[in-house]
Amino acid sequence: MNHSQRHGDRPQARGTDRSLARRAELIAIGRKLFADTSYDTLSMDDIAKQAHVAKGLIYYYFKSKRGYYLAIIEDSVADLISRAAGGLELPPEERVHRTIDSYLRYAEQHQAAYRAIITGGVGFDAEVLAIRDGVREAIIETIAEGAYGSRKVAALPRTALLGWLCSVEGATLDWIDHQALPRDMMRELLVKMLVGALRAIEDLDPSYPAPEAARLA
Repeated sequence: MNHSQRHGDRPQARGTDRSLARRAELIAIGRKLFADTSYDTLSMDDIAKQAHVAKGLIYYYFKSKRGYYLAIIEDSVADLISRAAGGLELPPEERVHRTIDSYLRYAEQHQAAYRAIITGGVGFDAEVLAIRDGVREAIIETIAEGAYGSRKVAALPRTALLGWLCSVEGATLDWIDHQALPRDMMRELLVKMLVGALRAIEDLDPSYPAPEAARLA
């Protein structure tokens, strides 16, 4: 058996690695291009020119402009979730503060991507809306775990946390548009809004008591 036979899978693996790396590189380029530019503004010719690649290469990896855009949004979502859901080693109260602060930092630094995720992207695209719903579930589960020690909660606390998160989305969209409040103040406002939601949950269902910090706030 010769060398190539003994390691017959390695060239293919190296090719796969190169393809994955190239795809990731194109997504990173796209995230920068769409950071402050809407989907409709950029044509595929514009994207290829600014990315310094052949347009065919983008079609090869993503099939279409929409496919490229969805890949960028999915990558942005993964980044947002990893930031917001981190800090497992922290006490619950600190973790909630960190989650909200990370969420705001992401929205501030990736405004176009954040708007696309929250508003549904291109013409309220169903796939982007599904991505947004996934973000919501991840954030709700992170907050629920910090508040109640479990990522899965009953319908009442889940609905209340979803209502809080929807208000967070609206407030954050307004905040990145106007920057009327410093980020620290915005974070504390959202935390206090969460405290109100946690107290309301306890009032309606005592089996979900608000964390002690929420009662004392």
